[in-house]
Amino acid sequence: MHEFKKRLDILQELFDKALEVVNLEQLKQEKLELEEAMQDPHFWDQAEKAAEITKKVSNLDSEITHFEKLAEEISFAKEMVGEQLLDDKELDAAVSNLEAKFDKLQIATFFTGKFDKNNVILTVICGMGGKDAQDFTKLITQMYQKYCEKSDFDCQVLDISYAEAGFKSATLKISGQFAYGWLKFEHGVHRLIRLSPFNTGNTRETSFVMVDVLPEVDFDDSVKLEEKDLRIDAFKSSGPGGQSVNTTDSAVRITHLPTSIVVSCQNERSQHQNKENAMRLLTAKLVKLMHDKQAQTLDDLRGHKNEISFGNQIRTYTMHPYQLVKDHRTNFEFKNIAAVLEGNIDEFLRAEVENLTEIR
Repeated sequence: MHEFKKRLDILQELFDKALEVVNLEQLKQEKLELEEAMQDPHFWDQAEKAAEITKKVSNLDSEITHFEKLAEEISFAKEMVGEQLLDDKELDAAVSNLEAKFDKLQIATFFTGKFDKNNVILTVICGMGGKDAQDFTKLITQMYQKYCEKSDFDCQVLDISYAEAGFKSATLKISGQFAYGWLKFEHGVHRLIRLSPFNTGNTRETSFVMVDVLPEVDFDDSVKLEEKDLRIDAFKSSGPGGQSVNTTDSAVRITHLPTSIVVSCQNERSQHQNKENAMRLLTAKLVKLMHDKQAQTLDDLRGHKNEISFGNQIRTYTMHPYQLVKDHRTNFEFKNIAAVLEGNIDEFLRAEVENLTEIR
């Protein structure tokens, strides 16, 4: 009995610390304010925003319920131990179950950053490596799409720029609880080493892509987007091989002149929807940059950009002469590269989260 009491005491201590980080009262207040906003008769006038708020309320409700339920279960288990109502085998199973539940729930305490609960705008950009890099850009984009299919995240394609052997770039919107908290670690240069299927000699080649990860943010008053600072171009959406998707100029490209940031969107058939998505992407880029650089104005945002090439990679995907995916920040390795490209990146993300927590 003493062993189980000790395990429950440790679990209670960890749970109490987690509650301090999560701050249930604050979560309840946030949920209440959102529910009050949902009572507005014009709430569904902006359907997309209303759906996001509804989803956020659902996530908050789930998080609060799980913490409250686990608190009750730990308290009940301590009573069972104290009154010796269960045998050792039953107690071990009950305590192990509570420890497993807490381990799952504890992940919420890792995500305390300003944007960690936000949705994600993820862009994969082709780097050095010619056709191999174009193909690698497509493979990595599909990897994230498959990851979303296997997880609780929704994935929407905002933009794809096609190349001869794959993609020049692709932008995805990934939505779900703690989406940015999980996926922010994917930001950086990814490297592929393999026997190239694109040359007659089938030689060993290295190619690179850049994964740019941004939190989706609401239009922020701190970023004043003035018409004079924007160049907005409309063009026809296109598919693989230059095949036209539609014959109207529905795709939109926006250039922010003060910072030379360019964003585009062509997924929707409506130019208005594409413009709204492009503006959202531009706002996310500017807000994130200002936050990271502690910038006071947009003029402070110009800065050094890493080249998408050797020496800057965060992860290497090796297909030859051996099979290995290695993250260079945590040194986590996985030998089944096919499984990783099928979207099984959870262990890489978990290693990054735990590494960040240890540093803190």
